[in-house]
Amino acid sequence: MVPSDLKRLALIIGLTLFLLLTTLPAAAVRIKDITDIKGVRQNQLVGYGLVVGLDGTGDGKRSKFTVQSMAALLEKMGLAVNPDDIKSKNVAAVMVTANLPPFARMGSRIDVLVSAIGGAKNLQGGTLLLTPLKAANAQVFAVAQGPVSTGGFAARGAASGVKKNFPTVGRVVSGALIERELPMAFNRKNKLCLALRSPDFTTASRVALAINTALFDRIAKTLDAGTIEVVVPQKYIGNVVGLIAIIEGLGVTPDSESKVIINERTGTVIMGDNVRMSTIAIAHGNLSIQIKENRNVSQPLPFSEGRTRVTPDTDLVVQEGQNPLYVVKSGVSIGDVVRALNALGVSPRDLIAIFQALKAAGALQAKLEII
Repeated sequence: MVPSDLKRLALIIGLTLFLLLTTLPAAAVRIKDITDIKGVRQNQLVGYGLVVGLDGTGDGKRSKFTVQSMAALLEKMGLAVNPDDIKSKNVAAVMVTANLPPFARMGSRIDVLVSAIGGAKNLQGGTLLLTPLKAANAQVFAVAQGPVSTGGFAARGAASGVKKNFPTVGRVVSGALIERELPMAFNRKNKLCLALRSPDFTTASRVALAINTALFDRIAKTLDAGTIEVVVPQKYIGNVVGLIAIIEGLGVTPDSESKVIINERTGTVIMGDNVRMSTIAIAHGNLSIQIKENRNVSQPLPFSEGRTRVTPDTDLVVQEGQNPLYVVKSGVSIGDVVRALNALGVSPRDLIAIFQALKAAGALQAKLEII
């Protein structure tokens, strides 16, 4: 066999192994969907600005900081004015917020959120003036300006009005221009840290095993229940992005803690797949009491000089459920638990009481969490 054929065969075998390792099993999810890469995150920006061009729905004179801001802005433009002479019904003071995405480059644009902080009633149709956006270190990373879109409206007459959504909050689409980049030599890294969004020792071990199996090397190890450290192989030095692309596509079956989630306000009960129960007998009876009050009025005959009499009449109905005692065997699955509870004819509200009693009896092999 000639060397070219050997190279072609090696390439085919390598591609086949890669496809087999990156094909997701039925119950598996991508590592990309359950982990974050340490250091790859958004940064929050905030700034104070003015929205002008409103149709009389601005802050008004009661918001003194709006008048002062407008006077300071005009002074910077070479126009000295008395703050008392400014009519600010068409101006609104706002807080501008945005998220600076990772690897954002100078000249890129991002959306910003504009929220009124004064007495403005509606930002519809306004324009945000040039607003510096600062990070937590007080450095300016972007500047925002543009028309505000509220996605709603507000109209009011003399006696009533109508409002849709929240017109005091709007968005400027692609309204912020990035002026400063966050320094990050990502491609020069020799180690990566993957952080599980839901820390779990079993899931972390499976992620490390999947990475080591796919790359035929022991480059991944678990530091704790939520962190997997990956050493960049020598052949991927300078190509860390390619390594991450391979890792993110690997399939892992995440493990989860057995839980029963109860929301008493809405009557919602959610059970996980791993919920198990010990052998126990369950009986749940409903007691229904209905009381209906009536008043019987007795009118005297005409010219009899009698008195009108009112006598109360109480109608009391008591109903008690006749549910039998139902035995649930040990180690049953979630399907068996559901069928057993359905056989008792319980409602979601009844389920809450039953699960609390099961947990108190020590028969529920799962964590009971009430939200």
